[in-house]
Amino acid sequence: MEAVFIVVFILLGITVASFLNVCIDRLPSNESLLFPASHCSSCHHRLSIKDLIPVFSYLWLHGRCRFCQALIPRRLLWVEIGTGLLFGYLYWHYGLSIELAVAAFYCCLFIVLMVIDLEHGLILNKIVYPAVLVCIIISVFSPPSEVAHIHGAAALLLSNLPQLGIVQAAIGGSIGLVLFFLIVVISKGGMGWGDVKMAALIGIVTGYLIPVAILLSVILGGFVAVILLLFKIKKRKEGIPFGPFLSLATIVTLLFGGNILNWYLGLF
Repeated sequence: MEAVFIVVFILLGITVASFLNVCIDRLPSNESLLFPASHCSSCHHRLSIKDLIPVFSYLWLHGRCRFCQALIPRRLLWVEIGTGLLFGYLYWHYGLSIELAVAAFYCCLFIVLMVIDLEHGLILNKIVYPAVLVCIIISVFSPPSEVAHIHGAAALLLSNLPQLGIVQAAIGGSIGLVLFFLIVVISKGGMGWGDVKMAALIGIVTGYLIPVAILLSVILGGFVAVILLLFKIKKRKEGIPFGPFLSLATIVTLLFGGNILNWYLGLF
């Protein structure tokens, strides 16, 4: 029965990812999410249901528009597969619970932020500001899930801190906001103001685990930057969006942040 539910949530994640792709496509250009109906971005022909079946339609059409044969962005396929697998894992990790719903919402939010910044170099206020409000409301009723599973040295470290979700969100958001504000000021343009707002959002979502999210994003960003420079994909003075690394690190922190903190403190 467990396997059946995992498959159901994988399919649910794939379906949700279709909407996430709509958000990724339309929000940067200020288009409505509802109108017009789904259409080919090249020939603008309206797509039918058989063109819109997640994953299957892309594979069946060999990644091309059925009408004009223009290439369909491969990103649509990867977002659908990735979100589907992530939803399956979330069900396995949390079971049917409020934590599952909250974690799924957070993951969807950061997938959209990650891909938009990766493709357009934008962290949109129209996403971040409403998300901050929603995440604050969520924090009032449910503290960050991984904090409840921290043990050992990490639990001892956090035991003297307030455990109310809203307090954790306020502290985490403040740390993210102040730290990235200082980075922007000191670097004189080396990082954008969008990253500052996003860091505050990440702090609200991860609470006391914000240092884990930031450290992971720096490690991921540094590693990818070195690879891009070594293979001459990017030049030294070319900018690399930091939002995707922040988003990916946040998702990892939401799922494994407590275990990462336990492991790290256990080294000492």
